[in-house]
Amino acid sequence: MATELTQLTAARIAAVVASGEASAVEVTQAHLNRIVAVEPDVHAFLHVAGQEALAAAEDVDRKRAAGEPLGPLAGVPLALKDVLTTEDMPTTCGSKILQGWQPPYDATITQRLRAAGIIILGKTNMDEFAMGSSTENSAFGPSRNPWDLSRVPGGSSGGSSAAVAAHEAPLGIGTDTGGSIRQPAAVCGIVGTKPTYGGSSRYGLVAFASSLDTPGPLARTVLDAALLHEAMSGHDWRDSTSVDAPVPPVVAAARQADVSGLRIGVVAEFSGEGYQSGVLARFNESVELLESLGAKVVEVSCPHFTYALPAYYLIAPSEASSNLARFDAMRYGLRVGDDGVASAEEVMSLTREAGFGPEVKRRIMLGTYALSSGYYDAYYGKAQQVRTLITRDFDAAFEQVDVLISPTTPTTAFPIGERVDDPMAMYLADLCTIPSDLAGNAAISVPCGLAPEDGLPVGLQVMAPAMADDRTYRVAAALETALEQRWGGPLLAQAKGLGK
Repeated sequence: MATELTQLTAARIAAVVASGEASAVEVTQAHLNRIVAVEPDVHAFLHVAGQEALAAAEDVDRKRAAGEPLGPLAGVPLALKDVLTTEDMPTTCGSKILQGWQPPYDATITQRLRAAGIIILGKTNMDEFAMGSSTENSAFGPSRNPWDLSRVPGGSSGGSSAAVAAHEAPLGIGTDTGGSIRQPAAVCGIVGTKPTYGGSSRYGLVAFASSLDTPGPLARTVLDAALLHEAMSGHDWRDSTSVDAPVPPVVAAARQADVSGLRIGVVAEFSGEGYQSGVLARFNESVELLESLGAKVVEVSCPHFTYALPAYYLIAPSEASSNLARFDAMRYGLRVGDDGVASAEEVMSLTREAGFGPEVKRRIMLGTYALSSGYYDAYYGKAQQVRTLITRDFDAAFEQVDVLISPTTPTTAFPIGERVDDPMAMYLADLCTIPSDLAGNAAISVPCGLAPEDGLPVGLQVMAPAMADDRTYRVAAALETALEQRWGGPLLAQAKGLGK
């Protein structure tokens, strides 16, 4: 039974716990055992909180025995990205500069997970300060893709994505700034959602780029992602960018799984040169399948999407250069050179030199340059103008169609080490995902098959207007249902590696 528990969906685990078929403690222990078994290969976690997780599970079991009401995900284990604060666990953001730091408070999302009875197993690996597309930028070593341990699990939420794909946890939390939920979800063969910006609280999220950062769910099914989306979302007065509106009906949409009469636009700019042939083949098959399910599919041009990548790599580093100024060796975290002789300025310089990795330094320098006197208007200002044009492209598209679709990422998972010395090649992994972050609208990645060249997962992305997150779940669930009928089961069942 213990092995079977790690194979169940989150929705099924919640039902098993609620019925008493298995206790929350049994479910949690089964996943902790799975972590022990596969972590030497996957390295998805930076911190495993076994005792705390079992204590939380005991509380769920006590409430059930007392007849107290349980939430829809009570007793379900979860892997939490190490960028959200936890008062009972370290929060490092994958960086040496915060190694060992234990925050004095929980992030709003952490609080909501605990209140829902969700069991936090620990904190997952990530690209340092969420800057990367492979998890290779972590100061604590890379995570590995459960489908092929020689490949990356994507990034920056690669640890959470790998944990879900390897059945170490049925649910994960990631953050999406330029694609850091959807891209790792795609290459690990799972579901990943970027909610509408402001739909999930950023309070307690260590900031990379404040106008872009969006926490969201990772799961093995669309319904599980929707259940987690609903549990973690909602207005938060402590986050000034939080949307004061009801959470879209994402769970109902995931259960609807019907696209008949829906207008779907295929983004013309996201195909052709630079895209792996197997990715395009699986995507095109999925488009035909959606059409056969009753959707009206048309091609839609969003001409300014081609400028999203350069605009993003001016806006995000500019915000990062400001946000990361707080890591100054004076208040918390690493401190180097504090021997009573060095000045405060020297301590700060030495600490940042030792504490930040190469990619973080690269982006701080890019952002500082873009914001500097004489260059602000030419670079940062122009990038913000492009951002406006991209938003207008979305507005025009959504006057014609209900949702837009594209491949989630141009290629399947690439080998570890292949792109570490080529930042531009690394950045291209987020080519399709960045526009939704710049515009702040909703998007999801859902598995759509395996590329014939390498047998690795391919993701299809669904994009919808802001606060129309339910549309993304409706399309994703319909595609998931139709594809599983064709495959004879979930995509992960086809995995030859650990993801089974």
